[in-house]
Amino acid sequence: MPELPEVEVVRRGLIEHVQGRTLRSAQAFHPRTVRHNPNLDSLQGAMVHSIERRGKFLWLQLEAENALLVHLGMSGQMLIKDAGVSPHKHLRAKAVLDNQQELWFVDQRTFGYWWATKLTRSHGKLVPKPAAHIALDLLDPDLDILQIATIIKTKRIEIKRLLLNQEIISGIGNIYADEMLWAAKIHGRQRADRLRLERIVELLEHGRTVMEKALSQGGTSFDALYVNVNGDSGYFDVSLKAYGQQGKPCQRCGTTIIREEFANRGSHYCPKCQRRH
Repeated sequence: MPELPEVEVVRRGLIEHVQGRTLRSAQAFHPRTVRHNPNLDSLQGAMVHSIERRGKFLWLQLEAENALLVHLGMSGQMLIKDAGVSPHKHLRAKAVLDNQQELWFVDQRTFGYWWATKLTRSHGKLVPKPAAHIALDLLDPDLDILQIATIIKTKRIEIKRLLLNQEIISGIGNIYADEMLWAAKIHGRQRADRLRLERIVELLEHGRTVMEKALSQGGTSFDALYVNVNGDSGYFDVSLKAYGQQGKPCQRCGTTIIREEFANRGSHYCPKCQRRH
């Protein structure tokens, strides 16, 4: 699933092509893509004031506090295409812009969606109502890392579970949780309340650094399912230290990286650098 850096890459691409444009029409081609609200009528004739993001949620901010909320799911792609181009076999929705271009939503697995909705205020900013419960993310300039670390410190829960909780800190998925835990030398099953506050702050700071590096490399692409608005893949996968590296030597100490099952996912870590205390 695309995580914060991948969604931010898409957002920046949409700013260049969609911000300031008017949506002449919008149409869905698969019921799951508009399962939350099949009515896209509010998009017709609306001008896109800005392209926003919080965590893994992306939205086109429109007039009269309307928004088109987008979640990429497992395989969603927001692509810019010239009008008249033959449609992709997995095209699930599209919006026609006022400049002879189209905004496509291609989604092979149909877990993603478009949701025409209203904006509300959350954490001091206007966000789509369905995303109001989502916490600030590591790249949000208003995030208080010490405050979040203090909240995490109170939890008698494994630290990785807390990193994946989008209502505590958003945008972190399995890839970047493993990467920031490796960078901070913390075991994902370590209980949060048994970590020093300073170590939790350090962990979150490592997360911010990892995500900024991933963003500079266009995000992480393991296959053709995640691409930017021009259809290009990111290349942060070549810089991964833990995720997907099972069987390879740790780049810090040489110990073999292992993978274990964790909450219906896999956790990747170095058993020497990331000991559970």
